[in-house]
Amino acid sequence: MASILKDRPPHYYTMEEYFALERAGEARYEYWDGEIICMSGGSRQYARICGNVYLIIGQQIRGSNCTAYTGDLAIRTPTPPPYRYPDASVACGTLQFENINGIDALINPVLIVEVLSPGTESLDKKEKRLAYQRIPSVMELLLIAQDAPHVTQIVRQPEQEPDWGRRDYGDLTVRIELSSIGCPLSLSDIYEGVDFS
Repeated sequence: MASILKDRPPHYYTMEEYFALERAGEARYEYWDGEIICMSGGSRQYARICGNVYLIIGQQIRGSNCTAYTGDLAIRTPTPPPYRYPDASVACGTLQFENINGIDALINPVLIVEVLSPGTESLDKKEKRLAYQRIPSVMELLLIAQDAPHVTQIVRQPEQEPDWGRRDYGDLTVRIELSSIGCPLSLSDIYEGVDFS
């Protein structure tokens, strides 16, 4: 008698299998304890929010020594596996990259943005956030909800306890000051064109 698929143990992927998929595929994937998660695609709200954030930040830093990136660029993390894919990032000054099995990973981001998705929200808020906070150059993180107006801003506080401060915003009239790049970002701009109904 054939076994039922749900009764089979999940497949454990090796890092070699993960890197082979990353090199061969067009989509972006992340490796989590033997599981491979596709990071491409998502809801229309997700796509709109990611696009809004990238465009607004990109326009504001144009002509400066900072560069904005979409979610297609890997970020090198000190904790394994060696890189993650945020939804947007910014690096300033001399850009530093490391090639990891054919993937160019940014080493020195100052700002990282994650738009929370139902399937990865727990990872984004915990393990992934902690991995980003271990990057010496990272000064600021934004965790953006897509099902309601809500942004969590996490800012490095050098020479203070705790090392990181947190602020939560849920009012569309609020402007967040991004200290890492010297730019404002309003919730109304982040969520422009997003229908929460």
